[in-house]
Amino acid sequence: MDTQKAKQKIAAFYQSNKRMPSYAEIARVLKFKSKNSAFKLVKKLIGDNFLIKDSSGRLIPQKIATPLRVLGIVQAGFPTPAEEELVDTISLDEYLIENKAATFMLRVSGDSMIDAGIMENDLVLADRSATPRAGDIVIAEVDSEWTMKYLHKKGAQTWLEPANKKYPPIYPKQELKIAAVVRAVIRKY
Repeated sequence: MDTQKAKQKIAAFYQSNKRMPSYAEIARVLKFKSKNSAFKLVKKLIGDNFLIKDSSGRLIPQKIATPLRVLGIVQAGFPTPAEEELVDTISLDEYLIENKAATFMLRVSGDSMIDAGIMENDLVLADRSATPRAGDIVIAEVDSEWTMKYLHKKGAQTWLEPANKKYPPIYPKQELKIAAVVRAVIRKY
């Protein structure tokens, strides 16, 4: 089977099932007679940087999203004449995700981050491997409850700051654990 067709079928499985297929499922989807053929294909796809394996051996998509054409630049100020010109192609995975194995997605609930442009029902991509710095938007566990806020530090004091004046800052009473740094917001219109 053509490697490009195999990639398309694995990507279609991933998109419809919201998970990567097992080796047996790869063999079935691609109509291989044995799992050994699936193992060989996966090894090739890892070499092509289409897939990676995490520390427990599970397959993780590296490039599931199809690259899209970048057709130029659009002015957000005063209108200017524009011509469509193929500038580049880019995969949203490549653009949004630095460390796929450490990145996860969360759906936003609430309005405490609206002044940062993060609205209810948006999706955020968060990276566990990123080192949190003051001013970053973080996913944090504060006194056994989870939230997303700006991280602030002054001297030995650390707190979480919402991006909505209706809400007060959160100063941990007992414990503050930063789980991840928010890297992107995704909104569908």
